[in-house]
Amino acid sequence: MAGKANSNENNVVKPDRKGGFDKSSFFITGSMDIPFLGLTIALLTIGLVMLFSASYPYAYYNRDNSYYFFVRQSIFAVGGLVGMFIMSKLNYKILKGFVKPLLGVTLFLLILVLFYHTNLEGADGGSFKRWIPFFGFTFQPSDLAKFTLVLTLSCYISDYYRYMKTFKYGICIPLGITAIFCGLIFLEHHMSCTILMFLIGASLMFAGGSNWKIFALGVGAVFLVIFIVITFPDLLENYAGTRIKAWLDKDFDPMGARWQTNNSLYAIGSGGLFGAGLGNSKQKYLYVSEPQNDFIFSIVCEELGLVGAVIIIVLFCALVMRGLYIAAKCRDKLGSLLVIGIVAQIGIQVGFNIMVVTDTLPNTGIALPFFSYGGTAIFMLLCQIGVVLSVSRKANQQRV
Repeated sequence: MAGKANSNENNVVKPDRKGGFDKSSFFITGSMDIPFLGLTIALLTIGLVMLFSASYPYAYYNRDNSYYFFVRQSIFAVGGLVGMFIMSKLNYKILKGFVKPLLGVTLFLLILVLFYHTNLEGADGGSFKRWIPFFGFTFQPSDLAKFTLVLTLSCYISDYYRYMKTFKYGICIPLGITAIFCGLIFLEHHMSCTILMFLIGASLMFAGGSNWKIFALGVGAVFLVIFIVITFPDLLENYAGTRIKAWLDKDFDPMGARWQTNNSLYAIGSGGLFGAGLGNSKQKYLYVSEPQNDFIFSIVCEELGLVGAVIIIVLFCALVMRGLYIAAKCRDKLGSLLVIGIVAQIGIQVGFNIMVVTDTLPNTGIALPFFSYGGTAIFMLLCQIGVVLSVSRKANQQRV
C-alpha cells in the first residue's frame, strides 16, 4: 500500500543460519509484570467465587444442578489460564503474521452467527443472534472480534503511524475497519458491544495519533446521534427502543422491561455499607433474572456491600492503570498499542456494566469481565491478558 512506513526489522520472525527459525524470535525470556498478573488472579478468583454465589439458586431451578454455571466457567477459566501463560511466553510480534487470517475467520464467524445461531428471545421482545452452537457449548464471535479489532488496528497503526495525522490514513481507514465490526455486531442485536467496539477503535486511533480536531468532530457526531436516539427512541429497533423508554420512564413496564433493573437496584440498596454476607443475597432467588450474567455486580453489592464493591472497582482501576504503565514502558509501538487496546476494552466494559446495573445507562446487556458467566468471554479475556504479559516481558528486557 502506498505511503507505508518502514517496518521495524524486529517486527518479523527471522530465519536462523541453519534455515530454521531463531527460537528467540518466537519466545520472550524476560520477567513478566507481577503486579498485573496478581491483579488478574485476584479478580479471577473473586469473580469465580461471586459467580457461584450468584448463580446456584438459578442453576438449581433451571438446570437441577447448583454447580452448573460454576463448573463450566471454571473449565474455561483453567483453559484460559493455560492460554494466558502460553501467550505470555510467545513473542507478541508473531501475532502480526496472523492478523489477516484471524481477521478473515472473525468476519466469517460474525456473518455465520446471523444465519446459524442459538436464538434467545428477550423479555422485551428482542431476538438476539449472538451464539453459535458447538458440541454442547455456545461460541460468541463478538468475544473474538474484540481482540481481532485490537490486533488489526494495532498492526495497522504501528505500520502507518507517520501518516496518522492525515485524513485518509488516520481517520478513514481505521474508522472503516472499526465500522465493519460495529455493523456486523449491530446486526446481532447487540447494541452494547457495538458501542464498545466503536470506543475500542476510537481509543486506539487517539493513542495512535489521529488528528485530534477531526477526531473530536467525530466524537461530537457520535454524541449527537446518542442524543437523538435518546430523545426519539422509536427510531431504533423494538428491543432497543423499549429499553431506552424503560430507562427514561421508571414506571414503564415494571413487570417486564424494568423488572431486572428494578430488582438490581433493590439488591444494591439492601446491601448497605458492608453487605448481607457472602451467599446471603435474596434478590438472586429468581428476582434478578439470570444473576450470573450481566447483573452479577448487583449481587456483589448486596452480599459484599458498598465496601466490597468499591474494593473490586479499585482492583479493576489498578489493572487498567498498570496496563497503561506497561504500555508506556514498552518502546515498541505495536506492543504499546496492543496493551492500550486490551486495557481500554476491559475498562470501558467494566464502566458500562456498572452504569447499566445502577440504572445510569439503559439495560444494554454487557458482561462484567472476570465475573459474568461466559466461557468464550473468560477464555479470550485471559488470553488477551497473556498478550499484555508478553509485552511486559519485552518492556522488562528493554530496561536491562
